Amino acid sequence: MLLLGAVALFEPVNGYQIRRELLSWQVDRWAHTNPGSIYHGLTTLTGQGHLRRHDLVDAGREVAVYELTDLGRTELRRLMIEALETVNPYERSGFTVAFSMLPLLDRGEVQRSLIKRRVELERTVAEFGNAKPGVAPPHATRSMLLWLDLAVAELAWLRETIEEVKSGELAFAPGDNGWTPPADDPGWQMNADRERYRSLLDR
Repeated sequence: MLLLGAVALFEPVNGYQIRRELLSWQVDRWAHTNPGSIYHGLTTLTGQGHLRRHDLVDAGREVAVYELTDLGRTELRRLMIEALETVNPYERSGFTVAFSMLPLLDRGEVQRSLIKRRVELERTVAEFGNAKPGVAPPHATRSMLLWLDLAVAELAWLRETIEEVKSGELAFAPGDNGWTPPADDPGWQMNADRERYRSLLDR
């Protein structure tokens, strides 16, 4: 999902750009992604038919650039919606990946998925809250209280986020709700490279 989403955000895009972008997100810390596996992942996704690779000559050097196929686009949407809706109070990296790529879904899809997540999270909070004291050792009970506190905090955050999605207050993309990336954002260079790659591909 992470690699498909990164390609979708910047396509056509080369592997080095994807690696640099994902490292700027610190995915090695929170998404359990080894930076060295990114190129292998792109090759694997290409072999599976989710990505299309183009070998271009750009300013005298050979470069491989990637785009999503229709199959890859369908799979990415499925993975993102599943990650947004699935509640796992012990592991949130999938949700974090999907949320970081929110502009790839339309606002209505995001709203529906987050509402489903809220309902499931409310159920999870109720289950934690109904745990009977004395069933587990004291230290295990303290761990459960931590999970409960984290789930309650996420639920409060989620309710606010849903309202911001509904109202349009939450910006999804540049120009949305007046938000523009800063002048030193590396995305500007990636946009320029994307236009050059499109020209080389006769787009």
